[in-house]
Amino acid sequence: MHCDAKFDFITRKHHCRRCGKCFCDKCCSKKVPLPRMCFVDPVRQCAECSVISQKEMEFYDRQLKVLMNGATFYITQGSSEKSENVVCRLSNNHRYLFLDGEDHYEIEVARISTVQILTEGFTPGGGNSRATGMLIQYKPQGSDELLQMKFTTSEDFNSNKKMSASWLAAMHKAAKLLYESRDQ
Repeated sequence: MHCDAKFDFITRKHHCRRCGKCFCDKCCSKKVPLPRMCFVDPVRQCAECSVISQKEMEFYDRQLKVLMNGATFYITQGSSEKSENVVCRLSNNHRYLFLDGEDHYEIEVARISTVQILTEGFTPGGGNSRATGMLIQYKPQGSDELLQMKFTTSEDFNSNKKMSASWLAAMHKAAKLLYESRDQ
């Protein structure tokens, strides 16, 4: 049991459909869609899980399409000076980042340990900065070695710059969701 209620014939137990823990009606009263667990209609969830599920729904509705469409970046691997122009997109099954340029790279999303968005343009008074790139650390398939890859937007691609910034923002939200779900 995960709330302080004493359960009896009148005060019933309710299970959160996301975490499976038992709660009283008051602590488990939110009904939120949960499509990733194949619930078609909104289902009962505890307050903590309902907040996470709402964030996931927003992500699935907005950011997922941006990530699957992809954007153009220069990538630099590790401490190398050489960068390569690639199109980066999320695979259809949402498990891999595909990077297509001269070479083809696949990075399994579950093996990404950190995502750091690189920004510039802090304005006086605390205004928004703009995303200019991303730094990820990941372990390649079949290895425990931690590798680093840097993604930067190109000044040459003015028409794609907005798409690249949107892709970076979506990736940042995806990383936050991934880390929140790992912590549960």
